[in-house]
Amino acid sequence: MMEDDGQPRTLYVGNLSRDVTEVLILQLFSQIGPCKSCKMITEQPDSRRVNSSVGFSVLQHTSNDPYCFVEFYEHRDAAAALAAMNGRKILGKEVKVNWATTPSSQKKDTSNHFHVFVGDLSPEITTEDIKSAFAPFGKISDARVVKDMATGKSKGYGFVSFYNKLDAENAIVHMGGQWLGGRQIRTNWATRKPPAPKSTQENNTKQLRFEDVVNQSSPKNCTVYCGGIASGLTDQLMRQTFSPFGQIMEIRVFPEKGYSFVRFSTHESAAHAIVSVNGTTIEGHVVKCYWGKESPDMTKNFQQVSPPQ
Repeated sequence: MMEDDGQPRTLYVGNLSRDVTEVLILQLFSQIGPCKSCKMITEQPDSRRVNSSVGFSVLQHTSNDPYCFVEFYEHRDAAAALAAMNGRKILGKEVKVNWATTPSSQKKDTSNHFHVFVGDLSPEITTEDIKSAFAPFGKISDARVVKDMATGKSKGYGFVSFYNKLDAENAIVHMGGQWLGGRQIRTNWATRKPPAPKSTQENNTKQLRFEDVVNQSSPKNCTVYCGGIASGLTDQLMRQTFSPFGQIMEIRVFPEKGYSFVRFSTHESAAHAIVSVNGTTIEGHVVKCYWGKESPDMTKNFQQVSPPQ
């Protein structure tokens, strides 16, 4: 079993004597912390099977001896029991204790699921908060608030992944602008477009990842360069294209050169715009988006920077 925050609470206990009972195991392990359950397995395992009665993998069990799964209420108690009981002799046999593994212990492949970007999060909003907020729209495969590696604090955005495309679309439509904590949140697709079969891809433009883009430039940089529009480039066109991604502070267009600069109110909005618009077709032209470079006076001259390699 896993706690909501992903911390394991269940231990595998193997190499047991056939005289060991669930009652004895509970008596021993409860000395370390309150136990929720103990399930003894005495059947001979198929090494490639998941024991359906408890939902745990028996790949780590290679002998014919009994084994069991002990579930604690708290992760810290399970961790303490692992340290204290592994290698201890019970009825003359040295037992092996390890974390129980489940089919879902390995990180799920959610690459083909439908990912929603959630921005403008209040600092106190947690992964559980956004998961609860988006749960009414459908089955969620993953949810997380992105944190700064150095400080452990929220970066103000996160992601929610749905199994179903329609659920994700409904979440984007209905949650955008809703209050979560002390702020109105923003929602959009986390990638340029929802996952699609390769046969429908129109070009070979490399798909950008939000987490890569947001870290490519200073957190103070809120400016997007959008180029490749050889004709039809106007202020109105750029505003229409980029307004879904956040508050726009300024737009500068250079029709004769086929590019423009769009300055957002936040770094995250700009990053999301780059991810979403890069490689799309505007006025019949496939555009390129990457970070622009702002002058010290951010309301004045914008400069183009080289695109990331």
